[in-house]
Amino acid sequence: MRATSLSLVLLAALAAGCAGNQGGQPQAGDTRFVAGDGTMQVFAAADRKSAPAVEGATLDGSTASLAAHKGKVVVLNFWASWCGPCRGEAPTLKDVAAKTKSSGVEFLGVDFKDRKADAQAFERTEQTGYPSIFDQPGKVALSFQGTVPPAAIPSTLIIDKQGRIAARALGAVKYSDLMSTVTKVRDE
Repeated sequence: MRATSLSLVLLAALAAGCAGNQGGQPQAGDTRFVAGDGTMQVFAAADRKSAPAVEGATLDGSTASLAAHKGKVVVLNFWASWCGPCRGEAPTLKDVAAKTKSSGVEFLGVDFKDRKADAQAFERTEQTGYPSIFDQPGKVALSFQGTVPPAAIPSTLIIDKQGRIAARALGAVKYSDLMSTVTKVRDE
């Protein structure tokens, strides 16, 4: 019952809207919504928690998973078509994804609490170059409960080569922060 209540709180918080001004950063296991400014929070290797299994149907009808990218750095971005900061950060994600793909970095989107047609239109417009899992009910976000939750929309998690959460940004990411953090985690 308690897990269900926490799950509902996380879903309600994420569905409430996009990230705004910076508040405090929640700690691992904290499922409360916190507005963010896109600043990357990097976790020391010894403090990293394993990412849960993430898998689902993509907006184009295929299937994507973290397991398919085992041994690679994965940037996991939680977004929604109705979120202004998500639209604003899309070119940054697309650019960093294109520039780091040849060096073994993979990007995977998670479209959260969205209408499928709207999400597909967003993907056609932005042409991100990487797949997005369609997660209307929020199950992927909830699977991070007890680790480092994506507590805002947008949120970006960087998963290291060992499958651990190496960094998180709440709110729209900035190009220099994302590129430098992805590069740092990739080169570990």
